Amino acid sequence: MIILTKLNGEKFALNNDLIETITENPDTTILLTNGKHLLVRERMEEVIEKTAAFRRKTFTDLLDGIRRQDSEE
Repeated sequence: MIILTKLNGEKFALNNDLIETITENPDTTILLTNGKHLLVRERMEEVIEKTAAFRRKTFTDLLDGIRRQDSEE
């Protein structure tokens, strides 16, 4: 999940696996796989960076868990 900000300033968490496309014209619009659109304050590049950071952390945590398990055996 990534934390984003609605245009009204309200923060919310988004399951980044639901993102289909992101456009910026001029507001950043996120199209979800369920057809819903979200308008956010963050720029497109920032949403992409947050998504990449979340995925990087998820996979790093997974690999660390596998390595710990292997070293315990």
